[in-house]
Parts: sequence; C-alpha cells; structure tokens
Amino acid sequence: MTWFLLFVAIVAEVIATSMLKSTEGFSRLWPSVIVVVCYEIAFILLSLTLKKIPVGVVYAIWSGVGMALITLVAWFFMGQTLDAAGLVGIALIVGGVVVINVFSKTVAD
Repeated sequence: MTWFLLFVAIVAEVIATSMLKSTEGFSRLWPSVIVVVCYEIAFILLSLTLKKIPVGVVYAIWSGVGMALITLVAWFFMGQTLDAAGLVGIALIVGGVVVINVFSKTVAD
C-alpha cells in the first residue's frame, strides 16, 4: 500500500506541475485550483509514505520518476523536444531509481 501511495503522490505532482503553465501566473481560477489540490494530495501522500520508507529513498524515487514523467508529458503534450544527452540523462536517473529499489537494503516495507 505504501508504494501505491507513493505512485499516486508522484502522479498528482506530475499533474500539478504540468498544469502550472496554464494557470498563467495563478490568474486563471480552475487551472490554479487543480494545481493547488494536486500538490496538496501529492504532499499528503508523500508524507504518509515516509512512515514506512526512508526519506532518502522516497525522495530519490519521487524526484527521479517525477522528472521522467514530467519530461514525457512535456514531450508528448507540450511539444518539447529531447536531444540524445537528455534521453541518456533521463535513462540514468530512472536506472538509479531501479538500482535503489532492487539492490538497496534501505528499502523496507
């Protein structure tokens, strides 16, 4: 259940971050409401995951997976492009998250 909460927290954060531009500096109501609510959900769920998983592991997964998902959202839906170095960098970050989850003894449930 803890890992599911972390996954939902990451998705909520990705939605909020993806919607930031559409708030136009928080001058548009509904996009701003979505951003605030999604960030609130993300941080509440993130704090719940810290009861079972060490903060370093949670933050590594949160930032790595979140960054990769934000990049994919920007690529597919916002027309941003990635060069080879960007793709390699993202692959290394995702690889680091995998290494932490598969090989680290600090990942406890």
